[in-house]
Amino acid sequence: MVTPSAAAPRRGRPADLSSLRRALRRRAVRARVLARRTGGRAVHAWRSSLHVRIGAITMLVAGTVVVIVSLVLFSQIRDQLLSVKRQAAVDQAQNGVLYAQTEVAGIATGDAASVRSTLDRTVKQLMERGGPAGDFDVVMVHRSGDTERSATSRRYVYPAIPTELRADVASGGQFSQYALVPDAANEPRPTLLIGAPVSSDAAATERIELYYAFPLNQEEESLSLIRSTVVISGIALTLFVVGIGVLVTRLVVDPVRRAAGTAQRLAEGQLEERMTVRGEDDLARLATSFNAMADSLQRQITQLEGLSQLQQRFTSDVSHELRTPLTTVQMAAEILYESRGDFPAHVARSAELLHTELDRFEALLTDLLEISRYDAGVAVLDWEPTDLGALVQRVASGMSALAQRHGCELTVTGPGQEVIAEVDARRVERILRNLVGNAIEHGAGKPVEITWAANRTAAAVTVRDHGVGLSSAETQHVFDRFWRADPSRVRTVGGSGLGLSISLEDARLHGGWLQVWGQPGAGAQFRLTLPLSAGSDLTSSPLPLRPAIARRPGVAR
Repeated sequence: MVTPSAAAPRRGRPADLSSLRRALRRRAVRARVLARRTGGRAVHAWRSSLHVRIGAITMLVAGTVVVIVSLVLFSQIRDQLLSVKRQAAVDQAQNGVLYAQTEVAGIATGDAASVRSTLDRTVKQLMERGGPAGDFDVVMVHRSGDTERSATSRRYVYPAIPTELRADVASGGQFSQYALVPDAANEPRPTLLIGAPVSSDAAATERIELYYAFPLNQEEESLSLIRSTVVISGIALTLFVVGIGVLVTRLVVDPVRRAAGTAQRLAEGQLEERMTVRGEDDLARLATSFNAMADSLQRQITQLEGLSQLQQRFTSDVSHELRTPLTTVQMAAEILYESRGDFPAHVARSAELLHTELDRFEALLTDLLEISRYDAGVAVLDWEPTDLGALVQRVASGMSALAQRHGCELTVTGPGQEVIAEVDARRVERILRNLVGNAIEHGAGKPVEITWAANRTAAAVTVRDHGVGLSSAETQHVFDRFWRADPSRVRTVGGSGLGLSISLEDARLHGGWLQVWGQPGAGAQFRLTLPLSAGSDLTSSPLPLRPAIARRPGVAR
């Protein structure tokens, strides 16, 4: 029977496991985010800093060279040490074999005690003789049939002699081999083993073998010290080369960076900025040339600003000065126009032309005044919530008479729901009137399509015609002041040539876009994109700029 107290931990275990999993997942997510941020910072530093790139490349190249040189140097030192050690060991082993031959010359092979004592005595004397190869151990082995007797300076050496070396020595001749032999602490140490047979007067079935074991502890310590020295020297050399590279880069990059900062401040309008000239080297000549260029730019910009201000003032003054006489002339022309029925036919026609041209003259003055306001930077918006669908319908209704005179069909397409945007309704309506009017006049009597749509942040209106169209070169100038695609139509179609320029300024004042697409023979499409909230930034448009089917109506695919 399980008590409640004993059952409680079991019921809580799944919750503990799930909380542990959640904690592990959170840690993994944090680790991935940290790794992504670290990688992003490294990539940003690599792309934005020439110092970082030069330092990293210098470190990579210098490190590679240092590693290669260190490996070659270390390999040569190791080979030299081992070669000297091996040569000294071979000489010592040969001398030991000659001495052992004199000691075992009269060995009594049938007497096991005599063999044992002779081997022990010889090993002891060989150890006392020493040699130029440093520390060593000696093993002597006597084989008679299946019987094997050995004498060694240390008992753990003989079992560590490889079988391959024993077989080679048994075949006759002196052989050597590197192997791991345990020391007094039973830790394997690299050791040079040399074995050779010892000639004696014994029977042919009996053999005596002599083995030398030379521990490489001293060589291993020397190589470890050399390795540490090479590594430290390589790191120090790499850092030194990197430091030199960064220092040289800084000497070159800092003046360029100062020049970039000065150029940026010049671009921001601080025309008095200049570079400091130091010395007479290439960088000094660069600073001198840069300052001369800045002086020339400042003079030209000042002249252009003066000319622009003069032009703006002239346009504004002329527009205002012409307004008063125009009003007087309009009043007289209006009287003549209303009384044209009492005049002869040619006088009545002149009164009608006078009335029409004065209206065009007034429209031109209005456009010039509007342009002067934009040039002076005094144009402001009258923000108010506006139903864009109703505004588009109002523009289409107002332009229907013009569409009928040109024999074209005007269609409006949009969503069913209401879309409210914070705009200056008067200026937006003026933009749409200009776009629709241009589409009707250049549409060659073909349908003009008005489409509008909205998303969560923006609204867009497109005006599409199927007339003569625009080339890619013409689309780059369509918003220029007084520019016309077809100069031969100047006197028959359109007004002052300022309508699209004013429309572009109105769109920019709203923080919106006014863009154009055109194709010769396939018509043109203008797209107005506005933010729904005043002061918001646009990131995309609800409608595409390029029509889905870029072809003339009635032409087969």
